[in-house]
Amino acid sequence: MDPEVTRNAAKEKLRQGQLVLGLSIRLTRTPEAAKIAKATGHDFLFIDMEHTGLSFETVVDMSVAALDTGITPIVRVIGHDHWQASRVLDCGAMGVVVPHVDDAEQAQAAVNACKYPPTGHRSMSGGFPHFDFAPVPPGEAARIHNDNVLLAVMLETPRAIENADEIARLEGVDVLHIGTNDLLAEMGLHGQFEHPEVRAAYEKVISACERHGKTAGLGGVRDLELCEKYLAMGFRFMTTHTDLAFLLAAASERTRALRHAVAGQ
Repeated sequence: MDPEVTRNAAKEKLRQGQLVLGLSIRLTRTPEAAKIAKATGHDFLFIDMEHTGLSFETVVDMSVAALDTGITPIVRVIGHDHWQASRVLDCGAMGVVVPHVDDAEQAQAAVNACKYPPTGHRSMSGGFPHFDFAPVPPGEAARIHNDNVLLAVMLETPRAIENADEIARLEGVDVLHIGTNDLLAEMGLHGQFEHPEVRAAYEKVISACERHGKTAGLGGVRDLELCEKYLAMGFRFMTTHTDLAFLLAAASERTRALRHAVAGQ
């Protein structure tokens, strides 16, 4: 029987066609992040190394702490170098998000970095926190990791959208995650989340995922009504917002309410 700590709860829910929601980590620097995510109804941590100053050690601390909570630690790495993905996976992450993937060749490189043979070419290691550091035979460890690691590739350009079908058919890719803000920038449509060309891009990626048994991910859209609208199209992997945005919103609402109370006296 596979060790309980290796279960990727988010990936299991995706296999069942359920919606999984991630808390995007930009500000938090402590292991409590997973417990906060759990308390607020999230399924995974989206630990962002691309757009933050998070150190590798901090990412590892949060990932290892998440393993015992049922919250899946997923790390958005900085780029395409194979060691960026394999290193966070060796040290506690259960998923990787690779940014700026434009074609099947780049997606295959991500598979090679994240999955062991025969699916990919990830370098073998041992002493995994996923197994509570218990010894596991290499072949068994490779099988369990391949089954549990979630690989999401980010489609953030019109070229990537055009290549969605070729990317989706690759074994080892689990999620095609659209980075809407970068896609809009590349299309010259900054902030136009309701533009018909954006919807057409969404439809193309969702269709490719449906054909090849993959999951479509939605990134960048924060307006609740738009999120509900686009989720109805078939997206099942998304982040709710960043920890920073939630803190700003809640703190701002509280100060407004208290000042209004005094002003109304």
